[in-house]
Amino acid sequence: MDQRIARPVARTTGLLYLALGLAGMAGFLLVRPQVFDPTDAAATAALLVDHEPLARAGVALELATVVSQALAALWFVRLFRPVDAFAASAVGALGMMNAVAILGSTAALGTALDSALAGDQAAPQLLYGLSENLWAAGAAFFGLWLIPMGRLVLRSGLPRVLGWFLVVGGAGYLLQSFVTFLVPDAGPLAELLVVPATVGELWMIGLLLVIGFRRDRADDTTTTEPALRP
Repeated sequence: MDQRIARPVARTTGLLYLALGLAGMAGFLLVRPQVFDPTDAAATAALLVDHEPLARAGVALELATVVSQALAALWFVRLFRPVDAFAASAVGALGMMNAVAILGSTAALGTALDSALAGDQAAPQLLYGLSENLWAAGAAFFGLWLIPMGRLVLRSGLPRVLGWFLVVGGAGYLLQSFVTFLVPDAGPLAELLVVPATVGELWMIGLLLVIGFRRDRADDTTTTEPALRP
């Protein structure tokens, strides 16, 4: 199916998706472990006080994740609306729901820091736990946004294998959100569920950027919209 999409839209979508991934990983995987001890409330409070600038950077990164997720959702609608308006709208709506979940986490982290600076040792631990559960619950919406995204890829002329990676990966994220709460000791098994999603997302980002920044023989400044295909 040869749908017509402007290269700048693909470029912007890819950049926003990349920003989402970088902000999310930096905040959740790099900053959080340095200011949160899941086994010791007093230690968490002390870490937040001792590393206040880092903790504030963590809050800012979560907010950047929210903003990039929301904007990426909107640009995916714009990108894929010519392919299937309903599926594109589903990607936008479900991406926004995930952004709302992370927004709640952002507020929890900011309140945790304020509480620690005020001398409260119990509230920061509770709020960081709330943040982690908001991420776990939000993973359901993140999985759900990948499934229609994969279906759109399957219908748009992009590599079909990519579409299936996104669909299977989205189902993996959805299943992981249930496993997290039902089988909290699942550990590595739960992480394996999202491996297809990671492959699909990295591939999708790279492909959008290639489409967005490539140069054909035709002048990129023309008003003719090139096909969305590799």
